[in-house]
Amino acid sequence: MAQSSVRGEAPAVDDTMSLVPRDRKTAEGDGRPGGKGRGGGPKGDRRRRRRRVLRWSATVLAVVILGTAGAGYLYYRHLNGNIQKGQRSIGDSKARKARPNAAGQTPVNILLIGSDSRNSDENVKLGGSRDNRGNPPLGDVQMLIHLSADRKSAAVVSIPRDTRVDIPKCTDPVSKQTYAATNNIINESLARGGAGCTLTTWENLTGVYIDHWMTIDFAGVVDMADAIGGVDVCVNQNVWDRPLPGVPGGSGLKLKAGTTNIKGKQALQWLRTRHAWGSDPLRARAQHMYLNSMIRTLKRQNVFTDSGRLMGLAEAATKSLSVSDEIGTVKKLYDLSMQLKSVPTDRITMTTMPWVEDSQNRNHVVPDGANAEKMWQMLRDDVPFDKNGDANPSGKKKTDTVETAAKSPSTPADRLGVLVQNATRSSTQPPVPGRAKAISQVLVRQGYARAAADTTAALAEDRTVVRYPSADLEGDAQAVAKSLGIPLGSVKQSTDVSGVTVVVGADWREGTAYPKESAPKAGDLPGNADAINGSDKNQCMDVYKPYQW
Repeated sequence: MAQSSVRGEAPAVDDTMSLVPRDRKTAEGDGRPGGKGRGGGPKGDRRRRRRRVLRWSATVLAVVILGTAGAGYLYYRHLNGNIQKGQRSIGDSKARKARPNAAGQTPVNILLIGSDSRNSDENVKLGGSRDNRGNPPLGDVQMLIHLSADRKSAAVVSIPRDTRVDIPKCTDPVSKQTYAATNNIINESLARGGAGCTLTTWENLTGVYIDHWMTIDFAGVVDMADAIGGVDVCVNQNVWDRPLPGVPGGSGLKLKAGTTNIKGKQALQWLRTRHAWGSDPLRARAQHMYLNSMIRTLKRQNVFTDSGRLMGLAEAATKSLSVSDEIGTVKKLYDLSMQLKSVPTDRITMTTMPWVEDSQNRNHVVPDGANAEKMWQMLRDDVPFDKNGDANPSGKKKTDTVETAAKSPSTPADRLGVLVQNATRSSTQPPVPGRAKAISQVLVRQGYARAAADTTAALAEDRTVVRYPSADLEGDAQAVAKSLGIPLGSVKQSTDVSGVTVVVGADWREGTAYPKESAPKAGDLPGNADAINGSDKNQCMDVYKPYQW
């Protein structure tokens, strides 16, 4: 490119100057006295031509930028149009959002639901069971993803699909059909109005407020697995999950012993396999191995620097997922993924809810009382499931905790009506007779002369709570809790009650003093939580003998 001889002038943006004879450049257009100046003449012509070129270049650049931006905007709208959305909660939940920590941060809880929907040709092809086409989908895979308030750790908890739980009354937001409360296995909750009912079921079971839900079906799993490019999984023996005499079904998964990179339909088969592992809880372990491997793969790929792969993932994800309304845009999903991406793999822990066999049906399971409650408490209190973080990141003393602020009561104790309910029944134990009467008598001795026991049927609550209906009674409810030694964090506002109500849970089955609990510590999970750390690359599934080949 020819360079202008005018001192301080930028080089020309085109090569038109190279067409001018060199002697004319130096004699007529060098800008020195004697040459043609800013007026007419060859130099003026050249400058006009240069300005025209610059204007033309700027116009083309503007068109390109606007065209690209327009295409980007249209693609963004296209991705947003892919996303299906629904109401976050469609039942009456007793869970309340966690209070912010000292830095003003709160945890994020996301419920991931794998639907067995067979309401499309692709899902029937992948999932079989054509007779079930058109039936409401079941939530065969359910995982709660907990992102800590400081965004430094994450936990995943699976609940086996055959876990018997209380499913609340739910109303389908589309059809407006109302489903009565029932006690049934948890995968049935999705068919009772959608993911919002499953979310509310989880909240009432765990006491954990869940911010969002996401669902994915068979075809979505295949699309996502293909977009990622494959995930490494491992089996200790050759596996073939196929129908056997007396045991129909099977995912069709067939792998040789060792590590295999799976994607597409094979990834779906891995995630659906149950018989070859021996049980539904072991299927959850295989799913956890897959997820850990997928996370490591995505981090290794650095997909956000590969525009082609990123677009493929964006297309697959937005087509595959249905989400709750409040995260129903590409930007919100991207922001959420960035928060999850920041967690190191050694701070990610996959677990399964501690469970025991259901006494009513040996093919079902129920939460393992104290062990399950311990896990729920760790989630509610935002206690890391791993031991790999800073034991005291804020530098504060362990006694410096953020406590619920106490408020002054509005009614004298002797004039306050207090109802006490017996909710000591649990999934594994019958109710303790007379608990409501015993605790109401304690309150009477404490000066609450109008305290009385509820004589209706015993309820079921894992944890003792004090509920109140409106903000003006919060201070009164806190005073009642304090008189019984119940933590202020267990005082909750609820539309279920008409006055201050003490609900004596399964954690207080005996005695008149509320049992003191030691706060759970990081990594102190129950032994039957089947925990797997995200950085563990050595996990490998054992194959149930009949399905080896």
